[in-house]
Amino acid sequence: MTHKFKVRQMVRLAQPGFSDTRMNANNVYEVVRLMPADQTGEVSYRIKSGMTEKAVREGEIRSA
Repeated sequence: MTHKFKVRQMVRLAQPGFSDTRMNANNVYEVVRLMPADQTGEVSYRIKSGMTEKAVREGEIRSA
């Protein structure tokens, strides 16, 4: 599976979790690294906003 998003592209969480909604539900993240596919074949990304960096699957983010 190929990556849909590119490094330095701005994205948002498709469904923000509880901790994300406390910070800001409209928080925009920057893709900082492309990760390999997991056991299910879905690729992952490292995304960052301010001091917060997290790993997400492609299905968990959308274009900003």
